[in-house]
Amino acid sequence: MKKDQLLTRRTLLTGVAALGAAGASGALAAGLGNGPAKPPAPVPVPGPPQRSPLKPSAYRLQPLTGYGAPRAAPGRPPVRSEPILRMTGRGRTMMLTFDDGPHPEYTPRILDTLAKYEVRATFFVCGEMADYNRDLLTRMADEGHVVGNHTWSHPLLTKLPRRRIRSEMERTSEVVEQACGEAPRWFRAPYGAWNRAAFQLGAELGMEPLAWTVDTLDWTTPGTGTIVDRVEEGAAPGVVVLSHDAGGDRSQSVHALRRYLPELLDSGYHLTVPRRRLI
Repeated sequence: MKKDQLLTRRTLLTGVAALGAAGASGALAAGLGNGPAKPPAPVPVPGPPQRSPLKPSAYRLQPLTGYGAPRAAPGRPPVRSEPILRMTGRGRTMMLTFDDGPHPEYTPRILDTLAKYEVRATFFVCGEMADYNRDLLTRMADEGHVVGNHTWSHPLLTKLPRRRIRSEMERTSEVVEQACGEAPRWFRAPYGAWNRAAFQLGAELGMEPLAWTVDTLDWTTPGTGTIVDRVEEGAAPGVVVLSHDAGGDRSQSVHALRRYLPELLDSGYHLTVPRRRLI
């Protein structure tokens, strides 16, 4: 072996030994420090970037969305040739309905009586009244009552052109939806005067036509006792009772409800609101 080759080999061995000593010295120094040695940083792995962890609030909110299919909007009802007059179903079930409101004096008193006996009713409201008393519409919806469409100004529909009937319905539906959170699903023609246009337009706006079985004629102010008698004599399974909470002095209607409602309940009647699948 030549002399220069021997020197080169010795130099390499000396360098390797020096590197080994330096590594051991570094490891010893790490072991004598204030804490354990930190592991080497991981080598990045190719792939999509990892998401940053969600905040606790995000974890709480996440389950509220994305579960199950979204709630479908109610389908358009069929175009009928006559209004629904009564309920179908089992048992002694009746419906109480009130037209022409809401009125700032009489409607709250009716709502108070219904709340006292935990009974729900249906209110067919006129848009021009509802627009000035939106708080009452909101209360109706909050307390479980059904709010129906009774046109904007209570006109005789059979004397109006089709475009005017649509306007009367649409304007009222808009007010109800804004106050209650959903558009009305029931419609009642003023004076019970229906025509083909009313049935067609009501169905286009997603509303079923509901009339009544027992008319208390309370708008004639016949006396509280007479109103009570008409309700009790007409009471039967499936009956829909018509009363009013506006359109004039409705004190008799308010007092009559306070009398006949507990008597109907004591007689075993269940007062409810309309449901499309039950009518």
